Amino acid sequence: MSDFSEKLKKFPGLLWHTIWRVGRDDPRRVVHALKVGFSLTLVSLLYLLEPLFLGIGQNAIWAVMTVVVVLEFTAGATLCKGLNRGLGTLLAGSLAFLIEYIAEKTGHVFRAVFIGTAVFVIGATATYMRFFPNVKRNYDYGVLIFLLTFNLITVSSYRVSNVLKIAHERFYTIAIGCGICLVMTLFIFPIWSGEDLHNSTVAKLEGLAKSIQACVDEYFSDVEKEKTQDKSSEDPIYKGYKAVLDSKSQDETLALHASWEPRHSWHCRYPWQQYVKLGAVLRHFGYTVVALHGCLQTEIQTPGYCRALFKDPCIRVASEVSKALMELANSIKNRRHCSPEILSDHLHEALQDLNNALKSQPRLFLGSNNNQATNMLALAAAHANTSQKHEKNNGVSLSSFKTDTSALLEWKSKRMNNELSKSEAAERKALRPQLSKIAITSLEFSEALPFAAFASLLVETVARLDNVIEEVQELGRIACFKEFKPGDEVIVNCDTPKVNITINHLSSQGVE
Repeated sequence: MSDFSEKLKKFPGLLWHTIWRVGRDDPRRVVHALKVGFSLTLVSLLYLLEPLFLGIGQNAIWAVMTVVVVLEFTAGATLCKGLNRGLGTLLAGSLAFLIEYIAEKTGHVFRAVFIGTAVFVIGATATYMRFFPNVKRNYDYGVLIFLLTFNLITVSSYRVSNVLKIAHERFYTIAIGCGICLVMTLFIFPIWSGEDLHNSTVAKLEGLAKSIQACVDEYFSDVEKEKTQDKSSEDPIYKGYKAVLDSKSQDETLALHASWEPRHSWHCRYPWQQYVKLGAVLRHFGYTVVALHGCLQTEIQTPGYCRALFKDPCIRVASEVSKALMELANSIKNRRHCSPEILSDHLHEALQDLNNALKSQPRLFLGSNNNQATNMLALAAAHANTSQKHEKNNGVSLSSFKTDTSALLEWKSKRMNNELSKSEAAERKALRPQLSKIAITSLEFSEALPFAAFASLLVETVARLDNVIEEVQELGRIACFKEFKPGDEVIVNCDTPKVNITINHLSSQGVE
């Protein structure tokens, strides 16, 4: 009860904090909430005003239901659901009227059979069509509304005489609700799915750039500070690539809704699916960043004095990769082609310096203590000889078939050995992790091996950067981005103390 009372006291503060945080993260949510409330007030006038209520009647509730269901956050989602609902209702009503017209010319019994057969055929056909990829992606909601409306009108027409009048009134009220939704979403502070997809792509590129730079900076920072630093969910490295890894379903949904929105340009087809392809390439790029981040949290770390030998070239490689990603982000943001010098000679020089630095320290990666390696090999050989002798003493031969008697004796001996070693197993089980770590750290090359993994992943980011650049260039070509002009200024800001770069492309001097 005391815990419950404490939570009850904190509830108002937590509620206000949640309300403020949701609105602060995206102020458009407040606008959308006000738009929905205003739309519901408008359709409620069909009930509140006497002249409107007398003309429409109880079917005004369908307008309210339409606003609640159709009015979505973005204009593309509202257009998709609104047009699907209107088209599905219109087609279902037309087909139901046709079925009713044919059924009226027959007898009472045959009419019931005809309606039942029509419901079965139309229902099975429409449901099967929902499995078609194109229908499921674009018109699934419309087919669902078609089934609902068709069955309501067709089945009700058998018992209700004025069902056609009711269907007319419901169609009018649904049309009123859809009209209000379209006006509110298209003309009053519209929120476009295409813009959200465009901005999210820019944010993903910027997030990857920040993650790579922050990851390398933290890897070469003070080790003692890293150990005492709290690892929270607000880690800037994790925050940068998390949005990329979780973006698949969001990108596909935004691209689908954006295809329903009015086109931004009449002289070219805006390639929303190209954004989805670019998102897939960024996710593959993000997997390398995840592995790079994992090198910071491994159990065995390269000592600081070893890392310092390769600090400068690694930081330069990360800086050039981050700079290229930020340039791609700015090109998409400004809807222009990226700079032809996006992969500068500085990146090649940094990679060459890293390669030379690795070659200059062969002892760190190959090991220099031959006696230690010999002792490890001798220990392994002795263990193998002991195992072979134990097998020979038990009468076991690997090169021959086992007889029934030998197999039985072997099974009995193994069972006795297992029973004798149960008491020792409990003690050895607790020591195995420590012994395995000691055995691993006793190898000389284990000190440099974690850094070798880190360096290889850093080079892998450079290799995968080509795929990202190709997809961005393809996006600019299909979307008819404006050409890059000398003198365009690109500001690269990765929000880290070491990276705040301003690039001026000067055609006269050829300086980057």
